[in-house]
Amino acid sequence: MENIKHSKANMASYGFAKALSQFIGLAFTAFGFYYYESEIGLNVLLVGLGYIIFAIYNAINDPLVGYLSDRPFRFTKKWGRRFPWIMFGGAGWIVSYVLIFTPPNVDPESGAWILLAWLVFASCLFDTFASLFFVNFNSLFPDKFRTIEERRTANAIATPIGLVGTALAVTLPPYFITFGDLRTYIIQAGVVLIIGFIILIFAIPGCREDQETIDRYLTSHDDKMERESFFSSMKIALKQRSFVAFIITYVLYQSYVDCVQVSVPYVVRFILQMPASAIILISVGFLIGSVLSIPFWIKMANKTNDNRKTILIAFIFLAISAAPLIFINSYIGIVIGMTIMGIGIGGTWVMLAIVMGDVIDESIVTTGKREEGIYSGFQQFFGRLAILIQAITFVVVHTLTGFDEGASTQSPEAVFGIHLHFALLPMIYMLIGCIIFWKFYDLTPEKAKINQEKLRELGL
Repeated sequence: MENIKHSKANMASYGFAKALSQFIGLAFTAFGFYYYESEIGLNVLLVGLGYIIFAIYNAINDPLVGYLSDRPFRFTKKWGRRFPWIMFGGAGWIVSYVLIFTPPNVDPESGAWILLAWLVFASCLFDTFASLFFVNFNSLFPDKFRTIEERRTANAIATPIGLVGTALAVTLPPYFITFGDLRTYIIQAGVVLIIGFIILIFAIPGCREDQETIDRYLTSHDDKMERESFFSSMKIALKQRSFVAFIITYVLYQSYVDCVQVSVPYVVRFILQMPASAIILISVGFLIGSVLSIPFWIKMANKTNDNRKTILIAFIFLAISAAPLIFINSYIGIVIGMTIMGIGIGGTWVMLAIVMGDVIDESIVTTGKREEGIYSGFQQFFGRLAILIQAITFVVVHTLTGFDEGASTQSPEAVFGIHLHFALLPMIYMLIGCIIFWKFYDLTPEKAKINQEKLRELGL
């Protein structure tokens, strides 16, 4: 087909990069905060401070990486604009994951500031490589897959493969972890390192840019008389209504996801009073809901031909699905609840890259420049603000409800607090996001189609 230029095998390989993103990112999200607070026993205020510093670092790191990676280097003509950064960033990201779980062996009270310093160092190094990988991997999608038809096909193939990374992230670490045994966290980090490099190797063909893509970029770059400064590019992006509406909703969506994911170890240990291996069935239920729903969401997207409508329905479903988990205290009930939640997650996985592609198309038509990197950098930055929201949420809730760091059991008030950051607050975040997206996101199917036609006319 004229509108689909890349093979399904190549799209599948691109999906392995998506799998790596899910694998490493989710493993860190699920256990990083919990490890430092509940296993090491570092005061929640210091853990929260470490995550706040980490989030502030993102304010510089992510958009700057996107801005810098949009320019050509000596290797660009031979290796492409994105591929070298994806490989370098991916390898560093995998290795730095191990550092998160190998802090200095000091007392959490007398050596609290040493542990805080390590948390900040390890997490910021981890995020530097994450940005190099994610910004360029994400920027490759709208540049490589140009038409709406090819994007939907590529995402339909890449998303299930990306779910493999999610499955590994939520099953492998808890399989090796034993609550209260710090050595098991190092073991799981080693396993993640090995599996991560295997996934990265499979991603190589899909992340390589074809010569047409490389030549098109170099030609368009040579034609530029002057490049906008970093802050000028930021100003232009923040004037784009669709981008601002999407990114605010994306932050609230990520806050929802992060709060739920980080809460799961707390739920298993302190509400259900079960071993870490119990996380596996909860996660499997979540994945089953996600995987089984993907064909439904793809069919809906193709039938309605309205990306805005489809993702909004997924967002609303997510918000509603969190409500029952506010009250459920049984293992089976939580497994079922997370399975239902997974249906909404499947919709967002299918649609997020497609909607962001529409947003980037509009920016290119407006500016006449392909600067996917800086837009992906902004997306990564704002998405990582969710870490800040999650950290503040946990610090406030745990402080108000008397959570005891390092303890094996918690008071009824602290258990109630876990319910708050597991379900109620994520639901509120997502409902606010739905309202903002519905009210302000203005890229209708007609506008998206017109932008595609203008891109073809401009040769971009």
